[in-house]
Amino acid sequence: MRISTVTMYEQSTASINRQQSDFLKVSQQIASGRRVVNPSDDPQAASRAVRVDQSQAITQQYTDSRVSARNSLAQTESILNSISDSIISAKTRLVQASSDTLSDVDRESIASELKGIYETMIGQANATDGNGRYLFGGYADNAPPFVKNSEGNIEYKGDDNARQQRIDASRLMPVTENGISIFQSVPSGAGYVAEAVKSSDGGQPIAGVEGRNNGSVTFTGPQVGDVNDPDYGESFRIVFGGEESPTYSVQRFDADVPEWTAFDPEGDGSFTDSSYDATGEQLSFGGLNVTLKGEPVAGDEMLVAQSGSDQRPADLFRTMEAAIRVLENPATTGAEKAELRNTLNTSMRDLDNALDNVLTVRASAGAKLNELDVVDAVGSNRMLNYEQTLSDLVDLDYADAISEYSLRQVGLQASQKAFVDIKGMSLFDFM
Repeated sequence: MRISTVTMYEQSTASINRQQSDFLKVSQQIASGRRVVNPSDDPQAASRAVRVDQSQAITQQYTDSRVSARNSLAQTESILNSISDSIISAKTRLVQASSDTLSDVDRESIASELKGIYETMIGQANATDGNGRYLFGGYADNAPPFVKNSEGNIEYKGDDNARQQRIDASRLMPVTENGISIFQSVPSGAGYVAEAVKSSDGGQPIAGVEGRNNGSVTFTGPQVGDVNDPDYGESFRIVFGGEESPTYSVQRFDADVPEWTAFDPEGDGSFTDSSYDATGEQLSFGGLNVTLKGEPVAGDEMLVAQSGSDQRPADLFRTMEAAIRVLENPATTGAEKAELRNTLNTSMRDLDNALDNVLTVRASAGAKLNELDVVDAVGSNRMLNYEQTLSDLVDLDYADAISEYSLRQVGLQASQKAFVDIKGMSLFDFM
């Protein structure tokens, strides 16, 4: 077989190019620190690396989401802490105002302090996050959730939902609370509260001037006597009557009708138009004990219902408004003094329930923050696993790469030397 000079040149050039390509490939791997620079280097590893990289990106998105959720929950927890401090401060003022040694001027001064606390609560209820969204309006977060109506009372304009955020593939976490759950709710263990107000239409009672009793009856309690009583948990009201001598009747709210009906558990009418002793009367019904004292006027009423029930919905702002109103007005007559004492007693119980509720919601926010820490730890471990898997797939083993680099360098030099030697060969050297 005859080998021409052109063939030798072509073979030598191809060998040099091949050796140089392999050398440059190893050089590129060392420079990038990756074994798989192009998908063609290892198609299977490159395909798996794409999936792992996508999983890493999703995990990072959840990590960023948890940062946002933590900021919202931390801000919520901080505001709830301020609200609980405000409630404690208001309760302290009401205890002070309950003293019989205070004058009307002193109580009016306390009312001014309560107004400041009241306005602070409204500001906290309408707090916003760093993006200008209202924290406690649910998904209706583009307007203040609590606003004053034409009568000067606070109304909730948000919805009853809580904004949620996905913090992990299998966890959708509420990151805020709505205003109802904080300011218009009570904990599940909240008990009975008594209130001296007349009913607006024979149904739900109303607070304020229109609901004032005209007599001087004050109440103590209610205290729970028997939780196993078959009527425990129902809503009751005591209605006073009688023209010449005072009487009282106990009524129970029948949700099936719905209306107030005569309470007659024994079937003997013992709680209907019963004689009332103004020097002190202890009533026991529905597993409850209530002590009454003072002179009633026909038509006066006492509501005894569980806080947060339909007959007596919970409302922190309503409680503050009632306390401020009664402290601002002078208490000179027997009816006014009875209203002052009854309203303060009711307000203090309502504030206790409100504080318990706020602390419960705050504990829930704290539990979610702890959960975020746990999910963060799991996410960090998952990210480390992804990084290790990705490193195993595409990262370079520098020891092997450097050895390969030296080998390819020697091979390239050998190809170049062989080409130079072959190129210098000539038949004229043997003639």
